[in-house]
Amino acid sequence: MLPYSFQDAFVLFLPKKLAMRSTFPLILIFLAVIGNLTAQNFSETEKQILIAGDTTTMFRVLINTNDLDTGVLGTVSRDIDPNDPLLPLLSRRMYLSMRDTANPGVGIAAPQVGINRNVLWIQRFDKSGSPFEFLINPRVLKASLLSRKGGEGCLSVPDERGELMRSYAILIKYQSFDGEWNTEMLEDFSAVIFQHEYDHLQGILFPDRMRMQQNELALPLPEGVQLFIRPTLN
Repeated sequence: MLPYSFQDAFVLFLPKKLAMRSTFPLILIFLAVIGNLTAQNFSETEKQILIAGDTTTMFRVLINTNDLDTGVLGTVSRDIDPNDPLLPLLSRRMYLSMRDTANPGVGIAAPQVGINRNVLWIQRFDKSGSPFEFLINPRVLKASLLSRKGGEGCLSVPDERGELMRSYAILIKYQSFDGEWNTEMLEDFSAVIFQHEYDHLQGILFPDRMRMQQNELALPLPEGVQLFIRPTLN
């Protein structure tokens, strides 16, 4: 989960080769089909977690200083059937955990509440009103090599912050509760939030990502280069 107090240094980098990573379309189609075939309902153990205690309250957020929690946080998550009857309950309780008044965040992933399933909440600062959206079985289709560097923290990693590079723009697809697939481009802070939460689904915490990036080559943009966002193009 990204805490609400996220502060960003907003430094852009451009590695040597391309301006956009891409995956072959046929491979994407294959992965989507496989994902649909492998999506399953919640297990009995997961059901017990979902209905435990007062189901109108938030979940406890797992932390990396708890040995039992780290096993869940470090596990790669699986797809979930969007029609599972308990999925709306997971969504509601995750939202409450994310918006805990004691420490509100702008995103959360299911592993952070003890469920290794591919669902997450993110706040969409790229949309009017900055709504929160629940994404089911998300996929990253493309990610720009143009990156931004900024500070991140996480409620699952208490009392620790660090600087990471995240792709400035990403093309994603995800399912809604009706099972329909949606494709969208995320940019800037919304893209950062998604990538942070998506890492959770891969069993990766932000300190892990920082270590992965230690030896990565990243080139700053040439001095004097100016970047602008054009909301509309004729």
